[in-house]
Amino acid sequence: MKPTPAQQRPYQEVGAVLRAMIVQDNYTVGSRLPPEREIADRLAVSRTIVREALIMLEIEGIVEVRRGAGVFVLEMPQNVAGSGDGAGKKMSQCNGAGPFELLQARQLLESNIAEFAALQATRDDITKMRSALQIQEQDLISENHETGDMLFHLAIAEATHNSLLVELFKQSWQWRENNPMWIQLHSHLKDTHYRNEWLTDHLQILAALIKKDPAAAKLAMWQHLENVKNRLLELSDTDDINFDGYLFESWPLPEVSQ
Repeated sequence: MKPTPAQQRPYQEVGAVLRAMIVQDNYTVGSRLPPEREIADRLAVSRTIVREALIMLEIEGIVEVRRGAGVFVLEMPQNVAGSGDGAGKKMSQCNGAGPFELLQARQLLESNIAEFAALQATRDDITKMRSALQIQEQDLISENHETGDMLFHLAIAEATHNSLLVELFKQSWQWRENNPMWIQLHSHLKDTHYRNEWLTDHLQILAALIKKDPAAAKLAMWQHLENVKNRLLELSDTDDINFDGYLFESWPLPEVSQ
């Protein structure tokens, strides 16, 4: 592949290659594209980038992702008004980042926030976190919003008593909520029972914060967001719902003794 321009994300470049491939290889409406793994090997990029490119093309109306079946051409690129920049305009509100790039950034940011919060948290901060988890439990029962989830992470950021860290967290969450690719990815997830796992993760984070153990808090938050990422990769796999061999690259943490 050609070097990625500074103003363009890797998935956007892959998306452009896929648009050209659909036209040049004479695909027709209803044709099935090659599997993610094959595209990734052909273009020498990660499957995560391919997946984000396909989500972008789905937003543009060029392809349709059918979980467990594959990716099919829905409309020819030349027939889609604004193809190539329509999704880009939508992405401008969230800095153009793909969903897994957002998760990686959150993992780096929030694991360090949790580490610092473990040393700064007051009794009132811990009370806020417990209240957020109660709201999260109600959210799970009603299968409704993720208000409790957001409030828990916000309470941890606020426990640092650093206003800039709080604003950084709020900005990252806003990008998540407004991200068309994040929304599109979740539109394929019909079973939301996986969200119960996040409550268990949150309880482990809270336990570390109560103990004022910064290393354990950092590791618990890092692992929580690693779990989120891996679960989304598993549930959003468009080629094989049983595929379990793909590992998304993560920033490694040194081993922490328990």
